[in-house]
Amino acid sequence: MQATTPTTSSWPSRLGERIMAAINRDPLTAPHRDRNDAVLAAVLLVGAVCLALFTDEGRRPDAPGWTLLVAAHVPIVWRRRHPLLVLAAVFALVGPYHAMDNNHAAPGPASYVALYTLAVTGRPLRTILTGTAVLTASVSIMLTVDTHRAVELIRISGWVIAILFAGVDVRYYRQYVASIVERAERAERTREEEARRRVAEERLRVARDLHDLLAHSITLIGVQTSVAAHVLTADPDRLDRAAVAKALDDIAETCRSARGELRTTLEVLRAQDTPDARGPLPGLHGLPDLAEAARLAGASVELSLRAGDVPPAVGAAAYRIVQEALTNAVRHAGPEPSVHVEVHAEQGALRLSVTDDGTGPDPAGTPGFGLVGMRERARSVGGTLDAGPRDGGAGFEVTAVLPTPAPPPAPAAPLTAVTPERDG
Repeated sequence: MQATTPTTSSWPSRLGERIMAAINRDPLTAPHRDRNDAVLAAVLLVGAVCLALFTDEGRRPDAPGWTLLVAAHVPIVWRRRHPLLVLAAVFALVGPYHAMDNNHAAPGPASYVALYTLAVTGRPLRTILTGTAVLTASVSIMLTVDTHRAVELIRISGWVIAILFAGVDVRYYRQYVASIVERAERAERTREEEARRRVAEERLRVARDLHDLLAHSITLIGVQTSVAAHVLTADPDRLDRAAVAKALDDIAETCRSARGELRTTLEVLRAQDTPDARGPLPGLHGLPDLAEAARLAGASVELSLRAGDVPPAVGAAAYRIVQEALTNAVRHAGPEPSVHVEVHAEQGALRLSVTDDGTGPDPAGTPGFGLVGMRERARSVGGTLDAGPRDGGAGFEVTAVLPTPAPPPAPAAPLTAVTPERDG
């Protein structure tokens, strides 16, 4: 087997990536910044010593010059922490060095690094003012030492300006990259929060559906079972087999309906390819079946339905509110309650009311989630719901106003279902 060796072509790309990472990185938060700056100061000092030894031999530094030259590189170690103080310290040490007419090129790299650091980490206005002050002071010092050198310094001052502008440009580039990263992180957080919100809303929706379904079905089954038990025990010698059979058939029909709705809900939960699918929503067309189921449980229900087409979400909310209201009436209104259900459409809204003449829920009983669920149903479509004892009489009343996005159409023959009261 032939061993694979890394190609040399990837080395320049890795070097370029490291250079770009160093440019993009915030100098104040870079890892190992003190160690790296100490290494940089040592490299600059070696370069300065080489320049002092091998260039302009007539101005080779003496002992005080070497001391000032070495001392001027020490503050570079803290250039990121205190850039302005480091530049001031370097200038304070380099100034006497130049005034003694030592090699003028040797301390240049350290001075340029201090200027660049100030430009990268400081504000542009402060950078410009500091650069102007440094150039003015340098030219003034060189005029006192050597007029020819002062003129040459003015000629090469363009490099100083270029370094300052390069530092300002890198600063703006880093801010731009940081803003892009921040926007990306904020967008990611927003997506995660939106996903969590959608999951919470879906869990709440499924909890409401299961509560409405199970509470309604179990209540009807319980009432129908009580009817069957009463028929069996009322007069054992003269057993009404037809009544018992009818009660058992009603229980079976309620179980089948509950099983169908439960299967639909579970299919929505199991759907992986279409997570937003919610299956067929119940609507106003299912209200007669709810009224019939409540009649089978012993209630006398009168349904008045006058509405055309409404949005599916509004129809589903109305269906669930009426379902829960009928369930509460069958459960809490006493034996054979009389319930009136009215649903009608008006300009831009769907109004519904469910009233009964029963005794209402027991105040000492354990509170459930029925009223809370109905209010949440109404709020989910932007509507309002009121529930409480009826004014001036016995019984309980639930009223809701569910807005529709557009006024419902006025059909020639609106759907109207009025059924007379019937004994349970």
